[in-house]
Amino acid sequence: MTHPMPAIRLAVDIGGTFVDAMELDTRTHAVRFRKSPTTPARPWEGVLAAVGLLGTDPAEVELFIHGTTLGLNAVLERRGEATGIIANAGFRDVFLLGRGNVPADHMYDFQYQRPESLVRRAATIGVRGRLDYKGRVVEELDPDDVREAARILVEEQGVRTIAVCFLHSYLNPEHERRAAELVREAYPEVTVSVSTDIVREYREYERTSTTVLDAYIRPIFERYVDRLESGLAEDGFAGRFLIMRSGGGSMTSAVAKTSPMHTVLSGPAGGIAGAAYVAAALGRDNLLTFDIGGTSLDTCVIERGQAVAAYEAKLEQFPLLIPAYDIRTIGAGGGSIAYLDRGLLKVGPQSAGAVPGPVCYGRGGDRPTVTDAAVTLGYVDPDRFLGGDMRLHDEAARDALREQIAEPLGLAVEAAAAGVFDVLLAKTVGAVRQITVERGHDPRVFSLLAFGGAGPLLAPLLAREMGIPEVIVPFAPSGFSAWGMLTADIVDDVSRTVMTTLDDADLDALEAVFAEAESAAAASLAAQAIPAGQAVLERAMEVRYLGQEHSLTVPVGRDLRPDAVRAAFEELHHARYGHVMDNRLQILNLRVRGIGRIDKPELPAYEPGDGDPARARVGSRDAFDFGAREVTAFAVYDRAKLEPGDTLDGPALIDEGTSTTVVHSGQRVQVNPFGHLLVTLTPEVRS
Repeated sequence: MTHPMPAIRLAVDIGGTFVDAMELDTRTHAVRFRKSPTTPARPWEGVLAAVGLLGTDPAEVELFIHGTTLGLNAVLERRGEATGIIANAGFRDVFLLGRGNVPADHMYDFQYQRPESLVRRAATIGVRGRLDYKGRVVEELDPDDVREAARILVEEQGVRTIAVCFLHSYLNPEHERRAAELVREAYPEVTVSVSTDIVREYREYERTSTTVLDAYIRPIFERYVDRLESGLAEDGFAGRFLIMRSGGGSMTSAVAKTSPMHTVLSGPAGGIAGAAYVAAALGRDNLLTFDIGGTSLDTCVIERGQAVAAYEAKLEQFPLLIPAYDIRTIGAGGGSIAYLDRGLLKVGPQSAGAVPGPVCYGRGGDRPTVTDAAVTLGYVDPDRFLGGDMRLHDEAARDALREQIAEPLGLAVEAAAAGVFDVLLAKTVGAVRQITVERGHDPRVFSLLAFGGAGPLLAPLLAREMGIPEVIVPFAPSGFSAWGMLTADIVDDVSRTVMTTLDDADLDALEAVFAEAESAAAASLAAQAIPAGQAVLERAMEVRYLGQEHSLTVPVGRDLRPDAVRAAFEELHHARYGHVMDNRLQILNLRVRGIGRIDKPELPAYEPGDGDPARARVGSRDAFDFGAREVTAFAVYDRAKLEPGDTLDGPALIDEGTSTTVVHSGQRVQVNPFGHLLVTLTPEVRS
């Protein structure tokens, strides 16, 4: 008897409040979606619970792809392992000193103190051995020094994980690799992170910071992935296990365990990957992603069909030399707490999280949140939350808002709840302006893709405020990040610092460096079971005007001639900054992205209906209309019953159980052939 080949793909995204699980049947293209509460103390249990709610047979799953904020939360909550640093003698304080800069919001605070470091000074040790600025050995590494440093760190300081980072090692990793080998021989139970295994770029502090954070989260990340893998295997899963990368794409779980730093911002990455896919399918070259979950709001620019990426990120005050989407994140989500500060209404960044959660969850939360305000304003049906699986305590939410916000401000409860949305909207406008107006983009030429549990609830309001002409609400928006993971190719990024002016560059030497980086990227893809015929290698140069601090990443092909590179740089510089200069150009880093293509889920088009949404109308509910600034009757529609071609005007609520799209007066909704909701201004308001 022959068994059918596995044909199910699962994507699971952990958020601050819920775990989202999405199932795709590759034979029928059918999609199913369920949510389960996040379990912060034992995060793998929430993942397995969400998979269990789907009822999927793990033996039928060919691919499991996962996005997680575990590493991010470990740093934010200081739950990583005790970490030590082995550096060059005389340079043990590179990480502790940092750059000496003061955050912008503390610029005039003369009492500002830097947050406590992740590593105690006693757990940083220098060893003899040096390379010069060209990577040549000036002093041989002293093995006895390394062994003694490891002994002190492990036996006296109690560290369980060690970061190894030496000066100029990005040009020659020999000393770092030997030091790591010596540490592992002496203490095989200790985790070792080596800077040149993570990133081979200049800037000692940034490279050390990246390595330290990798070491800090690696043990708990390895334990988490091991427990999740074993839990899935016990249920019969034998397919491929992939984990999302912060800069897009995915990697196998085995690679992720050796490079956990590349996962720290993987939570939002799935949504952005899906957004780029949707942008291409809908023919929208310019798109803004708008993802609001339980704890945060993330927004990113899709420009010319590509998500804007950066090659340096920041986690708290720590810089990270990792590829990551250029995302603006603020602490504003459904669980963000509303409170009064000296008589002023504020929202976030504190969040009620999954435990205890908003007041309306009835799990012990006693401080009003954005979700409580949404319930009070009539946007969320207490009986249909999560498709009816979770009854909300709407009266408790209303009482909390009345006692803590409305009465102290002398307002009606609805006015106080509307004020919570006004404050949230103001913070949101600021985040969107950072990645549009401040980058030379006009938000009025973009569409806004709204997802996350609360994205469709706020996006139409943001579009009114900023003049954004169109809001797109995909199917199952609260699980869109999980769906987006199903579109992610397997990716690895390789970089090499060269530091030369464009005019003086040796083209043969550049080609040799590119070839070595391409070989490393191809080897990584091969190790992740990508056949050579499915591997794509993309080249880029990081270039700047000589004397500048910031650079641009310029895609290049095989033509490395200076005039070709300069033309590509100037085109990008003019598009970004509106001008070019005659200054000489400097090449900083060469980059190669290896991409292993995987089959993408289709966006099925549906037959149009008769254009009349009456069949989907399930009633009416009083709610607050920001178009008229008053409570009025909203028509309520069941999204599952809407068909392509249907058109309806606000005020309206389109409910799909796990998310509600709030359409205010003066706005119109059309259902496109893929079942997406397109929210625009009505003709009379537009004119």
